[in-house]
Amino acid sequence: MSKPHYQTMGQQFGRRSWAEPWKIKMVEPIRMISREAREQAAAEAGYNTFLLRSEDVYIDLLTDSGTSAMSDRQWAGIMLGDEAYAGSRNFYHLEEAIQTYYGYKYVIPTHQGRGAEHLISQAVIQKGDFIPGNMYFTTTRLHQELAGGTFVDVIIDEAHDPTSQHPFKGNVNLDKLQALVDRVGAENIPYVSLAGTVNMAGGQPVSMANVKALREFCDRHGIRIYLDATRMYENCFFIQEREEGYGDKSIAEILKEFCSYTDGAWMSAKKDNLVNIGGWLAVNHADVAEKARNMVVVYEGLHTYGGMAGRDMEALAIGIAEGVQDDQVAARVRQVRYLGKLLLDWGIPIVEPIGGHAIFLDAKRFYPHIPQDQFPSQTLAAQLYLDSGVRSMERGIVSAGRDPKTGDHRYPALELTRLTIPRRVYTQAHMDVVAESIKAVYDQREQTRGLKMVYEPEYLRFFQARFEML
Repeated sequence: MSKPHYQTMGQQFGRRSWAEPWKIKMVEPIRMISREAREQAAAEAGYNTFLLRSEDVYIDLLTDSGTSAMSDRQWAGIMLGDEAYAGSRNFYHLEEAIQTYYGYKYVIPTHQGRGAEHLISQAVIQKGDFIPGNMYFTTTRLHQELAGGTFVDVIIDEAHDPTSQHPFKGNVNLDKLQALVDRVGAENIPYVSLAGTVNMAGGQPVSMANVKALREFCDRHGIRIYLDATRMYENCFFIQEREEGYGDKSIAEILKEFCSYTDGAWMSAKKDNLVNIGGWLAVNHADVAEKARNMVVVYEGLHTYGGMAGRDMEALAIGIAEGVQDDQVAARVRQVRYLGKLLLDWGIPIVEPIGGHAIFLDAKRFYPHIPQDQFPSQTLAAQLYLDSGVRSMERGIVSAGRDPKTGDHRYPALELTRLTIPRRVYTQAHMDVVAESIKAVYDQREQTRGLKMVYEPEYLRFFQARFEML
């Protein structure tokens, strides 16, 4: 498959602008409330951006999960929903799409990604197991712990350095993995938890060479590999752009090859697959599929709908085919880069290289005077909202949570504030507004003080914790 035209125009004519591979057919009004109203809203929300009302937000960069704009074809598919309790035709369309583009044999739909995380964790983890992964993700690690496992970080060291220019900071360090095997035994490692475009590292990709080497390692030790495929389209873009031998391959071809080195995947379809709700688990081993299907009828719904409406499965099947197109992925990543380049030009500290789904502000360098236990990245998210009504989110000590054994805060090396770009939603003008707000907050950084936590829930505290200004 040849590359999109705008990717080659620069070679023919010199520097040229690119444009999104879609046009706007419907709009949703947004508004910025007054500074006084924002101060009141932030205080009522306990300075936690998750607790803000969406109507009080101007530009919403909290997440790219379920916030994408669906296409006219997807909305048309909504009208073709077969809401039969069992054997919906939309399930078979979804199954075919996953088998075609990802290559896995058995497909189990779920209401969203963490439903799939729950199923795979309960199906394969035994109490006392160890699950190595290329950096933790909040809900993934929690499901692994609730199933009796212990997560072990085996990502390369460069991933913990926001200034490192390594092109594949999501790679697994095989020496760390070997050390874990030597320490606990391969029989106590049910699988490697591999994530594409590692979220907590700043949206950093895994190379094809690394997943190939990981497959060889796991085959020698009898360990399976399960993939968090949530943002694999973006991971494939970086392979296409950076890895020798893949520049002329399509995103779809790279995706199929990458997945072939794994034993299955879970998916939050609310990201790459361009829908507002939904997820799936897909595996190659019949025994794992059987366990997952037995559990899905308990926790999610019948195995042919898994908590999803037929109409949503149809939109998801269409979204898989649309989202994997080269021009869609390239436009998505380039909008993120546009925002990141503005910030870098102003000397604002962010995670580099710029990732595929978000800009991650480095709160440690942004607020070097605020100790980590005064929540600098949560502070930065609050200050951005106060300045302009832009909603971002914390990805640092609050997200890391507490060590279940000691009860102490986990202190991650990365203390980040994430500005996540929804797909097909905002324009470059919105990105300009965001960049200018970040600069305004950066210019006032020395006068900013941190936060103290005044309410902490038991699980996934970043969703519901409340804070007060110091």
